[in-house]
Amino acid sequence: MPLALLALAVGAFAIGTTEFVIVGLLPQVAGDLSVSIPTAGLLVSGYALSVVVGAPLMTAAGARLPRKTVLLALMGVFVAGNLLCALAGGYGLLLAGRVVAALCHGAFFGIGSVVAADVVAPDRRAGAIAMMFTGLTAANVLGVPLGTALGQHLGWRSTFWAVTALGVLALVALAALVPAQPAPADGGLRRELAVFRRPQVWLALATTMLGFGGVFASFTYVAPMMTEVAGFAPGSVTWLLVLFGCGLCVGNVLGGRMADRRLMPSLCAILAVLAAVLAVFSLTAHGKAAAVVTLALFGVAGFATVPPLQMRVMTKAEGAPALASAANIGAFNLGNALGAWLGGLAIDGGLGWTAPNLVGAALAAAGLGVALLSALLDRTPRRVRSVPIPESPRKIEVPR
Repeated sequence: MPLALLALAVGAFAIGTTEFVIVGLLPQVAGDLSVSIPTAGLLVSGYALSVVVGAPLMTAAGARLPRKTVLLALMGVFVAGNLLCALAGGYGLLLAGRVVAALCHGAFFGIGSVVAADVVAPDRRAGAIAMMFTGLTAANVLGVPLGTALGQHLGWRSTFWAVTALGVLALVALAALVPAQPAPADGGLRRELAVFRRPQVWLALATTMLGFGGVFASFTYVAPMMTEVAGFAPGSVTWLLVLFGCGLCVGNVLGGRMADRRLMPSLCAILAVLAAVLAVFSLTAHGKAAAVVTLALFGVAGFATVPPLQMRVMTKAEGAPALASAANIGAFNLGNALGAWLGGLAIDGGLGWTAPNLVGAALAAAGLGVALLSALLDRTPRRVRSVPIPESPRKIEVPR
């Protein structure tokens, strides 16, 4: 395994930790800064919105620079944002720090995916991307619970000091372990934007938004589902989420290996399994043992989609993949928001706590449909129209 992948995974771990750890600290933040819980919740949605906006902007800004240079600059922004959070004396400054830290998120994962794919053999590219995203899955299993516990015992600022230290560690690792790379040949914003003229790039982004949206339609409401329907005590939610996180780790590795063998067949199969697991989850959530097993399978199927989804966009944006890769991270976050919103609508509509599972199954099935359409277009031969070329240039007179 190239050591560059380890450095990228450390960066992903730091970013994943700061993204989700705030959820467990909202009561402490709200009480300390004298704001309501819903107002403190804007620290979550503000981060997500900044990811969507920052992904293309930060990638475009570094389009002509060597990718290692861009990664180092992005991690510097991450450190600055979390340092601002740790020093924040009021809510406004804390929100500003969250927005600054989030600016690097999409561009780091987007450009990092390109770098990870470049440091390995062509038949191991998806596995390399999965290795980088292992840092994100580890953040859910270790970083978020430990960061939450630290903040609850020593104050929420201590968590951001710890994340800042992680960012510095990642910065050092990237500087030392990622090989120097020249600026992309014929780089520039115009070249990166040109790939968005390809319909297959848009189909790949739509597959990501819909397919992964199915994951968050269910996951957003998994805590009340486990307590109100399956009958677990509230204190059990922590270890249930750890179990789900372990499933994410397994699915990430599995998805990378499958995608390296056969990309589109693997992606379609994983989305089909995800839709089936979510549909079944609406039934198994009514029993403890069955709910635990299904939750673990849900984690495996949910994150097995990530390497092939990211690899698909990069493949279809061949030649200038950085901006499209970053845009796909934005598509993941749009899917998160879409799934959570639709799942909430189902609950508000009186359909019960398990209804988000069916919403998630429908979204995953929709993503499968788009993926199948994209695969069909891959097999459709392009018709090339023969255009006669005149033997010599002729002056063309336009009738008046």
